[in-house]
Amino acid sequence: MKILTIGGTIFIGRRAVRMLKDAGHDVAVLHRGTHEPDDLTDIVHIHGDRNDLPSVRSEIDAFGPDVVWDNLAMFGKDAQHVVDTLGTDVRYVVTSSCDVYKAYGALHAGVATEPTPSDEDAAVRPERYPYKGQIPGFGDEYDKLDVEEIYLAAGATVLRYPMCYGPNDGQRREWYVLSRVHAGRKKIPVGSGTWLTTKGYVEDIANGTKLAIENDSVRGEIFNLGERLVYDMGQWSKMILEAAGSDAELVRVADDKLPEDLGLTGLVPQHFVTDCSKARRLLGTTDSDHMEALKATVAWHLANPPQQLNDDWSADDAALEHAL
Repeated sequence: MKILTIGGTIFIGRRAVRMLKDAGHDVAVLHRGTHEPDDLTDIVHIHGDRNDLPSVRSEIDAFGPDVVWDNLAMFGKDAQHVVDTLGTDVRYVVTSSCDVYKAYGALHAGVATEPTPSDEDAAVRPERYPYKGQIPGFGDEYDKLDVEEIYLAAGATVLRYPMCYGPNDGQRREWYVLSRVHAGRKKIPVGSGTWLTTKGYVEDIANGTKLAIENDSVRGEIFNLGERLVYDMGQWSKMILEAAGSDAELVRVADDKLPEDLGLTGLVPQHFVTDCSKARRLLGTTDSDHMEALKATVAWHLANPPQQLNDDWSADDAALEHAL
């Protein structure tokens, strides 16, 4: 099978591309050339801007993809440009997000209105553009609901990703604990730690994506990808420390005293859990061992700390004064 991926050199895309190539597929990656991973040297690289596909159309046609996986469509116009340029003779798979669900809208608003878990038929957000006015140059137009509508009309397979973790995670989702481990802090303030959200390890999400790309019978289908087991934030924080081999102590403090980056360890009214059983049933997705996945994740984080490190822990110290 010949597979063209739009974006695929950083996190989940990078891993999925490697899996597809190792499975014997011909894979090409369309990207700007900003990242050139040394583990993807045997992949066809098409350098160009996804917003100017006509400029690389000859290279795409020469490759002749059977499937186009759009891993980087953030706006409706992104999806429309691909479909308008490449037509409907190819099969599309698109990366979406579980933030399309109404439960996410409630989470974002700080209220609890929705039951969980959310399966693929659960209500989606009635409002659009959840980050409007919050992220300059991005939030006013970002909405995976726009992306899904356009691609589903073209018969695409939609993959709704959860909160993903693992090596090369640019969002550094475990850094809220590991930043303190890295700084040698021995006491870490945490809140009630009851919030539940579905997560996905990079290897498993990449494998689920690969399985969907390989399965021609799931055109027009929507899948939630993610882990079957869900740990609350208190448990997850303890597991991160265990994976790091740290003797730091999690100290329960009043939720309203938490430093901002530890807010999700406090009271969060709306849980955000998704039902991923459809992907297990129809695609055959599986989960890695959680502790082994966390150990690999933690090792990467600590070996690759961000360039800007926090050296002011006064908010932690102030919170710890209110230990319960």
